[in-house]
Amino acid sequence: MRVVCDTNVLIAALVADGLCRDIVKRRLPRVDLFVSLELLRELDRTLRGKFGAAAATLPFLKVYRERAQLVTPDRLPAPVCRDPDDEVVIATAIAARADVILTGDDDLLVLRRHGPIRILSPRQFVELLDR
Repeated sequence: MRVVCDTNVLIAALVADGLCRDIVKRRLPRVDLFVSLELLRELDRTLRGKFGAAAATLPFLKVYRERAQLVTPDRLPAPVCRDPDDEVVIATAIAARADVILTGDDDLLVLRRHGPIRILSPRQFVELLDR
């Protein structure tokens, strides 16, 4: 399964013990992960801004960067999301030919899918993998 993981799931895994951390530790290693430079930069900006930490200093994110395959997304021809900042997640998933976008972002979840790409919450993702 080809997966693009949104920034908010990764941050939730870092800051709290719960479903997102379980996904990152036990379930993401079983899928093919994809990321773009834009998503990595967003992750770093969020970590610096909200937590005063650089992504490069966190061992988990170092492993994530090494394991996730880097893709270069094209701009979407027309807006898809109600939040323009989320367009890069969709574009990254298209470039990766992803099966799933894993996110906790309501602006993405409301779409439910983009073409063949399913947009799933952490709970929905776990249910899919457990089938």
